[in-house]
Amino acid sequence: MEVIAKPIAGDINKLAEKVFMEAINLLGGLRNLIQYRNLTWLPSLAEASYVVVLKNEALKTSKEIAKELGITDQTVKNILSADEEKVKKFIEGELEEIDEHKAGGIAKLAYKKLKKEGRLKEIEEEDKVVIKKDEIEVLGIDWAVHVLAHIKGLNFPVENKEPLLERIGNIVAKGKKLEEVLDKIEYPIKNPAELLHKIKEKIEK
Repeated sequence: MEVIAKPIAGDINKLAEKVFMEAINLLGGLRNLIQYRNLTWLPSLAEASYVVVLKNEALKTSKEIAKELGITDQTVKNILSADEEKVKKFIEGELEEIDEHKAGGIAKLAYKKLKKEGRLKEIEEEDKVVIKKDEIEVLGIDWAVHVLAHIKGLNFPVENKEPLLERIGNIVAKGKKLEEVLDKIEYPIKNPAELLHKIKEKIEK
């Protein structure tokens, strides 16, 4: 019987990031999201990207994925059962609030596209990456991507700043260290989307 080696954590992070970036691409790119003020879509897309990669590349069960990401088993199932055809229609229409069903469908479309084109595991040249890091920085949301990467697996709701300080305290957002920003936001924080929203409010004042 053939043994399939599971990717190590570092590989999973890279693969999930690729799916995440491709998902943003399918939505028209970061500039489109900024135009429609949908920065809070990012956590849902990032979460769905990890779920899809963990399921298809690491061969994990829904329960294992839920435990690893600190989300419910039902959320994982919602993401994995998302209807991709309905999501295609959603992408072509007006942007609206996103839930795990839509995020899951977008992440699944992004994953399949990368897989079909052989781009999921290839090493890309910096100048060939469709969404470049410098573009993220120019748009002023590089901090959000870093926050999402560092809070993976954190259990929500978060009742106080302590669990966040360790993970994101040293990140700088628009010249402000998040260690200081975390002192100014209100707790509890229900989910990653709310965390990004509250940080964004404080750093833009």
